[in-house]
Amino acid sequence: MSGGRFHVAVAALLALLVLGSSGSPVRAQDASTLKKDMVGQWELATTDRSKTCVVTLKSDTTPQGLKLELEPGCAAALPFTKDIVAWNIKGLGDIVRLQSANGEAVVDFTEVESGIFEGLRTGEGVYILQNLAAARSLAKSMDQMIGDWSMVRGNGQAICGLTLTNTEASQDNFQVFLKPKCDPVIAAFAPTQWRLDHGQMLLMSAKGETWQFEADDNAQWRKVPDSADSLIMVRGQ
Repeated sequence: MSGGRFHVAVAALLALLVLGSSGSPVRAQDASTLKKDMVGQWELATTDRSKTCVVTLKSDTTPQGLKLELEPGCAAALPFTKDIVAWNIKGLGDIVRLQSANGEAVVDFTEVESGIFEGLRTGEGVYILQNLAAARSLAKSMDQMIGDWSMVRGNGQAICGLTLTNTEASQDNFQVFLKPKCDPVIAAFAPTQWRLDHGQMLLMSAKGETWQFEADDNAQWRKVPDSADSLIMVRGQ
C-alpha cells in the first residue's frame, strides 16, 4: 500500500502494542547485548513500506562478520542488498551494520525507538529495520485505521464524517478529509492531517491545532482530555 513515512509515523504505537515499550528513551546497551537482541528475522523496508525485504540475522561468525540470510526477492525489491553479505555491531556498540564482503557499510542502522532502527543511504533516503512480526502487526494496525469514520458525541449523536487516508501530507503525517455538513465545532477545527503517535491518534489542523484521541475497550477513539461533552471517533455509520 502507498503512503509516506509509514513506519516512522507509527513507530511509537508499534512499540507500545507489540514490543511492550513504556515510551521511555531507548536504553543504553553494550555491543554484546545488542548483538544478542538482533538475532532473528527483521524487515528491511523503505519508509512507506512499498519495498520490503526479510533479513534473518544469525549469531554464527563468518570471515566477513556475522552470518545473515536474505530472502530471494530482496535484490529485486532493494537492489543495494545484493552487496550485503554479513552484519555486525559497530561504533560504540549502538550501530547495526549490514556490510559488504570487504567489511564496508552498505547501510548503518541506529535505534530510534525500542526495536526500530533507521539507516540512511546517501542519494536514496532512509530505510527502516524492524522486527518482522512487529512490522507485520504495524501494517495491520495502519490498515485498520484507513477509511471512513464518524465523530459522535457522548450521547451517540453523529456530528461529522471524516476519511483517514494513507496519502502522505507531510513527514510522518497523512491526509484526512471532512465530509459535508459537519458540526460547526468540527468544521472550525478543520483537520487536514492525522497520525498515530505513542498509542494516540492525532488530528491536526492547518492552523497548528491538534486533537488527541485514545483507544477505548470498544474499538473506538475518545478525545482526551475527556469532558462533559465528549467526542468519540467510531467506524463510519
